[in-house]
Amino acid sequence: MVATPIGNLADITLRALHVLQLCDTIACEDTRHTQQLLRAYGIDKSSQQLLAVHQHNESEAAQGVVSLLQQQKRVAYVSDAGTPGISDPGARLAAAVHAAGLRVLPLPGASSVTTLLSACAIGAASDESAGFVFQGFLPAKSGERGTAVEVLASEPRAVVVLEAPHRILALAQSLAVLGQRQITIGRELTKQFESIAQMPAANFAPWLQADSNRQRGEFVLVLHPAPVAAQGGGNTKLLKLLMAELPLKTAVKLAAEITGEHRNALYDEALALKKAVDSA
Repeated sequence: MVATPIGNLADITLRALHVLQLCDTIACEDTRHTQQLLRAYGIDKSSQQLLAVHQHNESEAAQGVVSLLQQQKRVAYVSDAGTPGISDPGARLAAAVHAAGLRVLPLPGASSVTTLLSACAIGAASDESAGFVFQGFLPAKSGERGTAVEVLASEPRAVVVLEAPHRILALAQSLAVLGQRQITIGRELTKQFESIAQMPAANFAPWLQADSNRQRGEFVLVLHPAPVAAQGGGNTKLLKLLMAELPLKTAVKLAAEITGEHRNALYDEALALKKAVDSA
């Protein structure tokens, strides 16, 4: 499993170049794309040495790779960009090779996930919010995407999300319910027009709409760890203080803006607090 650049062709490892030159067959997501990549590095492979293994044929094509390996052939797998098997084809292929009792060897390299994580400082946390969750692409349908965002709102750790340019605005609008929770936006990472920006989730959609160029390219987003006050029931004190001076709905709205916590969860907690006070 060979990682290839996500943009800048200089981000290839010496080991990857050695293996791609040495192997008998290169299984790949797109044979035309891979042939262009090989030529950029001066690696000469015939079309017969490239085997298409993509999302539409991976299960079937994996058996062809297993057969080659059983014949003692050296096979490398590359996706179009980055590390195979992470929101790219490759996982089913690896599973088939494992199931056949053969070895799967990873060659580390470029990954949009770790590339952006390294630049947004989430590793500075030392409490339970440390670490991250890889979510990948959220559902394309608005209702399902909204439900997924509600689930993410209760995740205290950082969350990595991928998105295509034609859906990025819809995703930004869905993330607006997360209020002041910070996000880091990586666009066209390692490429000529790379940009990285940080802002509250509520500001993401207006930021995109302010410049049409910001909606171009491939996106990686990191939803930062939830603020400490928003974890583990830490909103109770804040809600009590706000509810003592404000109507319940207004108190909930302000608490959501302050903590970045999902408004529905805060509303439920506020109702429970009010009920406890009323029954006392």
